[in-house]
Amino acid sequence: MRLLKKHSNAILQSLTSGVVPRIGLDHIVVGREKEREQIMEELKHVKQGSAMVKVFIGEFGSGKSFILSMIRNLAFVERFVVADVDLTAERRLYGSEGKALSTYTELMNKLSTKTRPEGNALPVILEKWIDQIHFQVQEEEGYEDVRFDDQNFVRDVQRKIGETLYEMEELVGGFDFAKVIRAYYRGYVEDNQERMSNALRWLRGEYSTKSEARKDLGIRDIIDDLNWYEYLKVIAAFIHQVGYAGLVVNFDEAINLYKNTHSVSRDKNYETILKFFNDAYQGKAEHMYITFAGTKEFLEDERRGLFSYSALKTRLATNRFETTEFRDLSQPVIKLAPLQKEEIYALLIKIRSIHGFHHGYEPTVTDDDIRTFMDQQYARPGAEQHITPRYLIRDFISALNILRQNPNMDKQTIFEVVEKNDPKEELNLVLDRFQRTRQ
Repeated sequence: MRLLKKHSNAILQSLTSGVVPRIGLDHIVVGREKEREQIMEELKHVKQGSAMVKVFIGEFGSGKSFILSMIRNLAFVERFVVADVDLTAERRLYGSEGKALSTYTELMNKLSTKTRPEGNALPVILEKWIDQIHFQVQEEEGYEDVRFDDQNFVRDVQRKIGETLYEMEELVGGFDFAKVIRAYYRGYVEDNQERMSNALRWLRGEYSTKSEARKDLGIRDIIDDLNWYEYLKVIAAFIHQVGYAGLVVNFDEAINLYKNTHSVSRDKNYETILKFFNDAYQGKAEHMYITFAGTKEFLEDERRGLFSYSALKTRLATNRFETTEFRDLSQPVIKLAPLQKEEIYALLIKIRSIHGFHHGYEPTVTDDDIRTFMDQQYARPGAEQHITPRYLIRDFISALNILRQNPNMDKQTIFEVVEKNDPKEELNLVLDRFQRTRQ
């Protein structure tokens, strides 16, 4: 397998903990081929200047977090900057006392690129942009190298910065954003770490008062609960200008907006989502791909869900010609079905190989053992309704860990054949059909 140890470690540790791995995801992807193709097509449109909003709906264990992580990985391949955030009671799209601003700040701290996937990529993005400006000035003006003690060079760079920021100054909040970028560059030239740090604080929304920002940076406005989304659009425009394809923003745990017990506050949050949609589809936002992941209640509850907000219900209505077999993945709402049994089987086969690679041994667990393991899981009372890939995978890795560390153990004590009944026969028919497709 073309797999790095850090990837196999991340995969096994994450799956054992019941979370989606941040790296190495491509090695465990099963199913979702059509969703993947649609996402790739949409990212290409966003790269060309569009903006899109998608809502992924599914029950617990249906793969919502997985699909967001897949989007993240695909976006990195297409040279997007990605930011992920979990919505909580303290992080909302609209709210007073810093609850909306907290969401923006988290997004800025989580900015990630392919070469900086762990986050905190904002300084890297800024310095990449500065390097590009320096190179352009050298090419256009004939300077041999970068010299900050040459006032002519610094002046020409500042002029170039002004030219490149001109379009952003036309956006809401763009003028102050441009002033902060210029302040960051002055700190860069003068090796003034405090000025650079202050500029980053402002860009991350960490100033609490306008007077403090004016004192440190000469800026009369700050990013707050009310204007954070406008500045997010400016950030997306800047990211594209630096040379990236655009900005992908993933909002997970959107069910927490649904759980908000205050109807006015809840509606204000839904109104913000409506603004996302309107801006995306009316051309008021560019190079942005915004996603939400939530449960069926978050979408369809007519009292507290998105459908309780009539303007959103209209925009999120499902294509009436769609069926379980024939789906429309281009619509704003994508309803995720849990993995099929043959897909779970394929996933366990992949995990077995990754486990053997990571620990340096040849697995003794056979395909038939995996079938038996699934027999056991689905033989539990209520398993068909309640079993999820998350728990099944965790138990399978636990079994592999036990067998690896205890080589004298009889694996049949774990993979014990259960008595077949009708549901199990159905499972075996499914797995037999899948096995034949592999051969």
